[in-house]
Formats: sequence, C-alpha cells, structure tokens
Amino acid sequence: MADEAPITLPGGWDEVLGDEVRQPGFARLLEFVAEERRHHRVYPPPEDVFNAFRCTPFSEAKVLILGQDPYHGPGQAHGLAFSVRPGVRPPPSLANIFRELRDDVGFRIPDNGCLVPWATQGVLLLNAVLTVREGEPGSHARKGWERFTDAAIRALGRRPGEVVFVLWGAHARRKLPLVDPARHTVIEGVHPSPLSANRGFFGSRPFSRVNAALARAGRTPIDWQLPDVQAG
Repeated sequence: MADEAPITLPGGWDEVLGDEVRQPGFARLLEFVAEERRHHRVYPPPEDVFNAFRCTPFSEAKVLILGQDPYHGPGQAHGLAFSVRPGVRPPPSLANIFRELRDDVGFRIPDNGCLVPWATQGVLLLNAVLTVREGEPGSHARKGWERFTDAAIRALGRRPGEVVFVLWGAHARRKLPLVDPARHTVIEGVHPSPLSANRGFFGSRPFSRVNAALARAGRTPIDWQLPDVQAG
C-alpha cells in the first residue's frame, strides 16, 4: 500500500486533501490497487499515480482539464490526463487535441505527446480515476478514486480566485455540480475521442477560450505550444 501513495500529497495538496487520504475508504482503495498490481499490469506505475498533483501545486492551478481514467496501453500513462511520455506515440484523443490546437491557436504539432509543460504553467491534468488495469478501460472506476478526485475539484472551486474548468464529454460534465459557475469559468464540450470528436470537438476552440478567460481574470494565459524533444 505504501508504494501507491505518499504519506502526504505533493504540491501543497495535502493541506486540502489530507483528511480525505486518511479516510478508511482511501485505505481500502489503496489495498484494492495493490492487490490488482499483484495479479495484473496496472497503469501508471506507483511512482506516477499522483504526478498531476506533483506537477501542478494547489496554489498554482488555474486551469483544470478533466480526463476519465489513465491510458491502458503499455508505457502510455504517466499520471497526467491525456499526456504520454516522450517517445510514446500520441493516442488518438491526444492527436485530436493537437489538431484542434493547430486550428484554434496556430499550434505546431510537436514530435511528442508530453503535456508536462502545460502542467507546470498551472494546468491540472486530472483523471477522475487514477489507475487502470492493462487493456481494460474503466476497470478501476467506482472503487474510490472518484471520491478523492471530486474532493480535489471541490477544493479548487473553493479556493480564492477564478479557475477555468474544462469538461469534455458526458463523464466529465457530470462533475459540473462540483463547480460554482458564478465564480469560475466552465468550458463544456464534446470529448476529443475519435468516437465523438467529429460531433463538435473540432471547431470548439477550447484553448483560446481558456486563455480569454484567464486574461479577463488578470492571469497569465497558457502557452500551449509544446517543444520538440528530438534534436534537429
């Protein structure tokens, strides 16, 4: 169990979620994940489960992009929603995100799908469920992660200052009751999955809308451009 979560969450998140991770239900969740790891391949690896919180400290988070659960293929998930490590081919949803970025803000498609540069600018790339069994999307849903990530969304919603919440697809949009739209900007839309992207994700211009909302709030917009990692 100890290798599934640090005793304290990184990035100042323990101050707002510490009580949640010390609940009996969270301990049962970690027991479930540890048991899964004993019998199956589970992603991401233990050291990466809380990377979203590590890369985007609570006090610096100004945008939330909510995913569903981690990528379930080998080597893909590393704890940030929609992101893959350098050297891993961007999955279809991320490729569609890049396509919309190109059309929306003139994004140059990079040679990698690592979104860490967004996270370090204050974009919390949070999945509703933080682990998954290999090849079985949704396999760790309804085991306790949702209570924890809902608490993280609520904590952002209570924090002073405006946050931009990006909710793509029906699953993410069910989290709308956790956010006060009178205090925060909520950008709802179609999920970038190939199953749905042609039904309204393309052309929705979410990234320029995020930056417009940040500018209205007097905050620094996100530089969405990702660097190439290969020389030349």
